Amino acid sequence: MELVGLTVDKFHSALKSGETTVEAVCKATFDRIEKLNPDLNVYLTVTKDSALERARQLDQQLAAGAELSPLFGVPTAIKDNICTKDVRTTCASKILDTFKPPYSATVVERLEAAGAVVVGKANCDEFAMGSSNENSAYGSVRNPWNLEHVPGGSSGGSAAAVAADLCIVALGSDTGGSVREPASFCGVTGLKPTYGRVSRYGLVAFGSSLDQVGPISKNAADSARVLGVIAGRDWHDSTSSEISVPDYLAALTGDIKGLKLGVPKEAFVEGLHPEVKARIQESIKNFESLGAEIVEVSLPHSEYAIADYYIIATAEASSNLARYDGVKYGFRDADAKTLQEMYKKTRDHGFGSEVKRRIMLGTYVLSSGYYDAYYLKAQKIRTILEQDFRKAFEACDLIVMPTAPVPPFKLGEKTDDPLAMYLADIYTVTINLVGVPGISIPSGFTSDGLPIGCQLIAPHFEEARLLQAADAYERSYPSNRYPNI
Repeated sequence: MELVGLTVDKFHSALKSGETTVEAVCKATFDRIEKLNPDLNVYLTVTKDSALERARQLDQQLAAGAELSPLFGVPTAIKDNICTKDVRTTCASKILDTFKPPYSATVVERLEAAGAVVVGKANCDEFAMGSSNENSAYGSVRNPWNLEHVPGGSSGGSAAAVAADLCIVALGSDTGGSVREPASFCGVTGLKPTYGRVSRYGLVAFGSSLDQVGPISKNAADSARVLGVIAGRDWHDSTSSEISVPDYLAALTGDIKGLKLGVPKEAFVEGLHPEVKARIQESIKNFESLGAEIVEVSLPHSEYAIADYYIIATAEASSNLARYDGVKYGFRDADAKTLQEMYKKTRDHGFGSEVKRRIMLGTYVLSSGYYDAYYLKAQKIRTILEQDFRKAFEACDLIVMPTAPVPPFKLGEKTDDPLAMYLADIYTVTINLVGVPGISIPSGFTSDGLPIGCQLIAPHFEEARLLQAADAYERSYPSNRYPNI
């Protein structure tokens, strides 16, 4: 069966008609992985044997009259910072090179309970710290639209896998844009749910008050399917919400007449690439043609978001990554002669440069004498940013803006300038600081054929509204283009 452009609906229709089997599609997926992964570097671990065995079991169930569960037989990639029982989970770091978790994350358990077939662990920036997927200890992921360009980060492997048809859906994590930015750069759909909508149990922590697991897929309908499976209260995660999970697929009516879309006047500022600006303005007009009402809103303190994020995120990273000391699990430097030396050498040799940079920044802002000046002040600004969004949502149902200020840039273009790399997150980090949901949908291409994403943002726990608008747009203005690989 042809894999290019295959969605869950198309796959399930083919299963029902007898056109294909789960095993056949999984075999075709692994054939494609074997062919393309050497160039794309999408997968760090491929679970071929266990996946094909599961595929055969599912085919037997189908032959015996089983109903199709939401993700029955769907080849799925899991970002390599999400725990999978007895399957190598590295966080793209040498410090966890041989780590095999004794349990699976809640999101993985729920996917498998819904019939998904895990085909592998996707490459990412080390410990999810990066905007380009160039920080992986196992080499950069390449953008399937142009191998000389980055796929976005940190969930670049997940997004590239979906775009290149090396899976049908994938899971990523989003701490400051790490689902939405790679979705934008790879021309697919990526959803960051409300903080607390999805369990973080089994997601290796980066910034605990910011992290959220989200789906990456070909369209909003598939993201709705995945979110419906993974969302909901989990008693393993005290930050997960008890708010009931709606039927996200039922919200995809194709009708958004009367929906108010707010365009922040701060969104189209200096530094926004002209082709990105043009595509987003076209998308806004397209939404208007579908019956949406466009209104201007303001997010007056958004200029402080990047600085605020990189204080809070690095502080939490410093705390969370303190556990990697060579004592209990993961890499331990063999040459150390004292306990202190073992700590130092293990962390020095195990962590990459970007992770070390963020640990040092975070340790500094939490240190005695600087805590109030930096971390405490950053938390106060975070509250102000949330107030900005609450006020904006009084005037609109959704907010629309670019996902990233630039199209996919070339590999190596920003690696020597951390500040320029951090500014690639300018449109995404605020959503994590505030905790609201956001989605990136395909919004056309540059003159060089590189994808551009449009970002929609909703109030807390209004993912159904977000998916409704994204789905209506994708139906009326489908991308209809796939990487020529």
